[in-house]
Amino acid sequence: MSTPTLHIILFTVLASLFVSTCCDDQSREDVALFILGDSINDAGTNNYINTTAGFRANFPPYGETFFRYPTGRFSDGRLIVDFIAEYANLPLIPPYLQMKDDEFMGGANFASAGAGALVDTYEGFVVDLKTQLKQLEQLEKKLRKEMGSEKTKKIIKEGVYLISIGTNDYTKPLLNPALCQSISMEDYVGMVIGNITSVLKGIYEVGGRKFAMIGVGQIGCAPSGRRLTRNGSCSGEANKIAQLHNVALTSILAKLETQLQGFEYSYFDFYTSGSERIQYPSKYGFKEAKSACCGSGPYRANSTCGGQRGVKEYSLCRHPEKYVFFDSGHSSERANRQYAQLMWNGSVSVIRPRNLKELLKHEGT
Repeated sequence: MSTPTLHIILFTVLASLFVSTCCDDQSREDVALFILGDSINDAGTNNYINTTAGFRANFPPYGETFFRYPTGRFSDGRLIVDFIAEYANLPLIPPYLQMKDDEFMGGANFASAGAGALVDTYEGFVVDLKTQLKQLEQLEKKLRKEMGSEKTKKIIKEGVYLISIGTNDYTKPLLNPALCQSISMEDYVGMVIGNITSVLKGIYEVGGRKFAMIGVGQIGCAPSGRRLTRNGSCSGEANKIAQLHNVALTSILAKLETQLQGFEYSYFDFYTSGSERIQYPSKYGFKEAKSACCGSGPYRANSTCGGQRGVKEYSLCRHPEKYVFFDSGHSSERANRQYAQLMWNGSVSVIRPRNLKELLKHEGT
C-alpha cells in the first residue's frame, strides 16, 4: 500500500471518528437552538440596542482569537453556545435583532449582556429575560407566516432553549448592598427563581419542550468577585448566593418536569466546573485562574478591557488561551470550549439528568 493511500485512509478513519464522537448526525431540519440570557450567551444583541459601552463588547480586543474582529461577544473568541451549535451541526446562531425576516438558520439568540431575570436589573440598558420571551413569541408568529403552522410547531417543539441567567441579578446588589437591605438573601433568590419559572412556563406555552439551563458560576472567585474582598480571596458572600440560586433552580426544574407534560431539561453545573478550573488550572491546561487576561488593577478585575468604558488604560495578556478568564467576569474561548464539551456529552456529575447530545436526540412528547 502506498504512503499517500495510507494517509488518505487514516484521515478518513479519523474524520469519521471525530464526527461520531463530537458532532453526531444532528442535521435534522427541525433541530434549532433558541438562546436566552445574559453576557455568557450574548452573541451581539447589545450592538443593536441603545446602551452604553459597559454593556457592549463590540470593540477590540474582544473577538481577537477566532473572529479576528469584535462581534459583541464577551470573550476573546467563541462562546459556549457557539461550540454547542457546532457540535449540533448548526451554523453560528445570530442575534435575533440582527436577523432579517427570511434569515432563520438554525435558531435565534436573544441573550443580552447585563440582563437579569428581574426586570429592574440594569433596566433601560439591556433586554431583560421577560422581553426576550416576548421576542421569541414574535419570532414564532413570523415563522408561522413564513413556514406554516405545522413546520413551525415542530421547530419550536424540537428546538433546545439554552438559558444562562441570574448572575447580574446577584452582582448588582453585591456591588451595592443598600439595594437588598430590606429583604433576605433567600427571599431575593426566590424572586429571581420565580421570574425564571414564569419565563420557562411562557416558553412552554409557545411550544418549547427542551430546556438547557446554565447554573450561576462561582462568581465570588472571578476576578470581579475577588475585587469585593480586601485580600483578593474569593467572595464567600457572592459564592453563597450563587449556590442558593443553583439549589433552587435545580429544584424548580425537577418540579416542572413532573408538572408539565413533555418538559425535559439539562442543568449544567457551571459552579463546580468553573471552580475546578479556578482551583486546579494546570490540570485543564491553564496557567492563570485568578487574574483576567484583559483589564486593569489587581487581578485585572476592573472592567476596563478595550479602554471604552470610561478608563482608557488597560492591560492585555499575550496568550488568552492560558487564562480561565478573558476579562473580569467572562471566560476565555478555551474555557468556553471546555464548558461546551461538558454540556454536550459530559456525565451526570456536571450535566444532569441528561446531556445536550441526549436532549437534542430525544423525540419529545
